[in-house]
Amino acid sequence: MFIRLACCRLLRHRKLIYISLFISFLLSFVYVVVLPHAVKLLQKPPKIQEVYQYVIPEDSPTDSTNSRCTFYDCFNIYRCGHEFNGDFKVYVYPMARHVDQDFIPIGGKMSKEYHTILSAIVESQYYTKNPEEACVFVSSIDTLNQNRFRVKETSQALALLPHWNGGQNHLIFNMVPGTAPDYKTVVELSIGKAMVAGVGFDSWTYRSSFDISIAIYSDLAISLSNDYTFKNRTTFISTVQINLHNDFITSLKSIEKQKSMIRVIEPCSPSGQNKTIVCHKNNTYNYAEVFTDSVFCLILPGPRLMDTVLIDALAAGCIPIVAINHVVLPFFEVIDWKRAIIMWSETELNTLLEVVSGIPLDRRKDMSAQGRWLYKTYLSSLQIITMTTLKILSQRLHPHSSDFYENWNLRPNPVSARNPLFLPYMSDSSGFTAIILSYDRIDSLFTLINMISKAPSLQKIIVVWNNQLKSPPHFSEWPKIDVSLKIVQTTANKLSNRFFPYREIETEAILSLDDDILMLTLDEIEFGFQVWKEFPDHIVGFPSRTHVWNNKTNTWKYESEWKNELSMVLTGAAFYHKYWNQAYTYIMPNNIKEWVDDHMNCEDIAMNFLVSNTTNKAPIKVTPKKKFKCPQCTNTEMLSADQGHMATRTSCVNMFAAIYGRMPLKTVEYRIDPVLYRSLLPKKLKRYNNFGEL
Repeated sequence: MFIRLACCRLLRHRKLIYISLFISFLLSFVYVVVLPHAVKLLQKPPKIQEVYQYVIPEDSPTDSTNSRCTFYDCFNIYRCGHEFNGDFKVYVYPMARHVDQDFIPIGGKMSKEYHTILSAIVESQYYTKNPEEACVFVSSIDTLNQNRFRVKETSQALALLPHWNGGQNHLIFNMVPGTAPDYKTVVELSIGKAMVAGVGFDSWTYRSSFDISIAIYSDLAISLSNDYTFKNRTTFISTVQINLHNDFITSLKSIEKQKSMIRVIEPCSPSGQNKTIVCHKNNTYNYAEVFTDSVFCLILPGPRLMDTVLIDALAAGCIPIVAINHVVLPFFEVIDWKRAIIMWSETELNTLLEVVSGIPLDRRKDMSAQGRWLYKTYLSSLQIITMTTLKILSQRLHPHSSDFYENWNLRPNPVSARNPLFLPYMSDSSGFTAIILSYDRIDSLFTLINMISKAPSLQKIIVVWNNQLKSPPHFSEWPKIDVSLKIVQTTANKLSNRFFPYREIETEAILSLDDDILMLTLDEIEFGFQVWKEFPDHIVGFPSRTHVWNNKTNTWKYESEWKNELSMVLTGAAFYHKYWNQAYTYIMPNNIKEWVDDHMNCEDIAMNFLVSNTTNKAPIKVTPKKKFKCPQCTNTEMLSADQGHMATRTSCVNMFAAIYGRMPLKTVEYRIDPVLYRSLLPKKLKRYNNFGEL
């Protein structure tokens, strides 16, 4: 009996232990596995993943598409800022689930492609969370593929957007317009005054200066772009579509019988389901090989006016021959397609071979390389396509800050250079404008103004007042001088303000000065200007610096020691053409300018990189002066007095070289002095003789 009771107690004790262990395990599981996921569910999702549900009433109105819209009568520019720089901000509506009154979705789930487009906008410099400061609105309703949404209900959903306002300032993305059998060339939504960034426009449906013709994204193009060579291409011209109309196939086969320079590919099976394998006569080919093995790729009208074949051909280096009448090419507003493709009439195919065969080999190679560069620069990803679209919109709003033709269409070439100026010499009568960057050194500034105002060639002085915490002196306190004096008050303390293309600059020559440069003489300034007139595409100035390679660290080093070599002339005292202000503000890579403004350093290095990268020319130092320290300034007033100043400038040199993809600075052992400098002739016989302390 005693043994039985002991056994029962032991069993109950073991049960309690097992139950305790199970409860402990269950609590641990809840704590470690379940709770974190519950917390994640309670956390706020990212911006474009906020989900709401809207029920679309059956009788909800739509806004008929205005087919006559232009940028000047359907776009409200007053939403887009009033500053000279302009403010171009884009608002993305929160993600929502739109259903009809039976709770049936009006379209499929958001595609990966459209999610990528919205993410690119949200992560860009154009994005704003505040719809009140937005210039352009983008819906979270996926309109990329017309086959994936109901047209009427989607049009109704768009019209119910809170900031729709008849579609004004809204941008609709679409890459697959129309449906079988008609395949319209523009998405068949009712969108009022909204713009369409679409694929496959023709000249009848494209609203000039309003819509934006974009490119369709191609997965195949990515692999084609990685396998490129222009050599050993065995086929002169290939068709690259497997769904051509029978009339085109008959016409091309007739040409092929007469001349073997063209290859007409067809599906290997009547159904054409296997699109990776194509046939020519009795031979089979991998579809991708058609692009990489052909010099020219003939593109004809298919069921849709434009599909991925243009992008695939560009990526593979196969020169596209676009024989589609009235097609609107992607980003044609800014891209000069004549440099990369051949436009042909679809009714003149019988004369195509005769003309194309006369194109020289060098021209073919250049067109192939240009096409690949255009693909990589503007068409290679959905993010890039999206950013190019927004950049074009921004340029429409602010044409004064538009990129030049060369920036859109000339591929970088380290061994080539160009002079951005039209003439190699400047007029003798023009003179120069002095731009002085100042913060609060009033005495030094006034001394400099009094001195520089006596320069014979000076036309105007512009003081860039960079202090937002302190107003500039009252006008009555400024020096009384004989030339025009203009004070520009900036809205932010940025070093790049000295390189802004102010409308007050009327001369071609600019003398950039820091407000502590008191050691220059009038003879030095005048001589520097005369030298600049002979070399207007160079930076011509006084304080010089160089860069050297460090073999131990395999990096560049900024060097300020006095040497016989130079690769930079600091813009604290330098002449340059006013074009470079435009280039610095609107053409130079934005990440360079942002870094300069964030770190309050290296704007002069950035300007030297910009000029040398464009012209492949070194700056020019004039006169032998080496000392440029302000005698009246304290160390606390000078940015260069900071112990980390030199290390930061070394970092600048390395970072800028990485951004440009090369080291554009040119090192020279060269200086220009007056003709009779150091001669024993009397001073009265020398034109420039007062150089002060060297």
